Amino acid sequence: MSDIDVVTFGCRLNIFESEVMRRHATAAGLDELVIVHTCAVTAEAERQARQAIRRARRARPEARIVVTGCAAQITPDAYAGLAEVDHLVGNDTKLRPETWQGLARPVPAVPAVGDIMALERTSGQMVEGFEQHTRAFVQVQDGCDHRCTFCVIPYGRGNSRSVPAEDVLAQVRKLVEAGYKEVVLTGVDLTSYGRELDGRPPLGRLVGRILEEVPTLPRLRLSSLDPAEIDDELFRHLTAEPRVMPHVHLSVQAGHDMILKRMKRRHLRHDVIELCDRLRAARPGIVFGADLIAGFPTEDEAMFGQSLAIVEEAGLTFLHVFPYSPRPGTPASRMPQLAKPLVKERAARLRAKGEAALDRFLRSEVGRRRRVLVERGDRGHTEEFAPIRLAGPVPGGTLAEVAVTGVDGGLLVG
Repeated sequence: MSDIDVVTFGCRLNIFESEVMRRHATAAGLDELVIVHTCAVTAEAERQARQAIRRARRARPEARIVVTGCAAQITPDAYAGLAEVDHLVGNDTKLRPETWQGLARPVPAVPAVGDIMALERTSGQMVEGFEQHTRAFVQVQDGCDHRCTFCVIPYGRGNSRSVPAEDVLAQVRKLVEAGYKEVVLTGVDLTSYGRELDGRPPLGRLVGRILEEVPTLPRLRLSSLDPAEIDDELFRHLTAEPRVMPHVHLSVQAGHDMILKRMKRRHLRHDVIELCDRLRAARPGIVFGADLIAGFPTEDEAMFGQSLAIVEEAGLTFLHVFPYSPRPGTPASRMPQLAKPLVKERAARLRAKGEAALDRFLRSEVGRRRRVLVERGDRGHTEEFAPIRLAGPVPGGTLAEVAVTGVDGGLLVG
């Protein structure tokens, strides 16, 4: 068995791609290899990646270290210049088998990091399973056509590209046949799915085809959705189809209209609240997560207060809080910046608000029976994505009916 480590940072799409790279590297016969799959969404994500590179070199001095991902794509010179790095692989070539076959040659052949904006298509990747994961991830989209003022990711991922539905369906079928009970659809801008495909099939239509053509799939979950792009067809599947999990994660980013406009988002505060109210009315018990940025340039205390308030007003439960981090070359990096201690303090307050909301939700679950996907030993998640600890170990991948008996340290107990 080859000795390949993959260290992954960032989004669910990176998790999927890491497994693709692991399999290509294994098939190429590579050994003594560490792949560091970077993220560029914040300066902290890049700091952690550099730290992981140094740690990998200390732990495995004989291994070759390959760095890839968004940070490597956007600032290749910064990573190629690190003494610990042996090879750099761009986002444009990292999922190609020939890239890893080239690394296996006596004199390794690694393509230079190319122009990600030149990519016009994204091919479906067939993955039979995911190490250390009982939920399976399927990439249906990559890249982003929007230019939020804080975000550098389009320069790492390129323009929006969708995987044809037939490729997606083939991958989902393969994973279900392999025993996976839950599939998560992933993408950089998931709700832009289909716009450049023939007929412009939207995400809701893809979801409908998966449900219809793979009837043995028990659970389908969607990763982050743009509040401005949930159309009637997708809304119907989110609210009327029991196999679509009652958990919607929204790319909200802020709770104040002026900040949202300066971010160049396409929704306003009331749009988020109204959407959550409509979804909750159509599917009582649905649970919401959200990405929120604290300390965006020009944000004053009153503006930040609106981000705090939207947690309760929209009924948000699972928060991903990001302290604003200026990304070189983005419009927001040229706006008047807040002091770093203030940004950090606001992020802490927003996280505390999220922790309180999560605690309320978890306590409201006590006494209910929930269907749990067991992931490792005695841990799993409910359909609403609540983490739960079971009374004893259960085989991973099992769907179990569990009575919720308590809450302990941010976990349900059942």
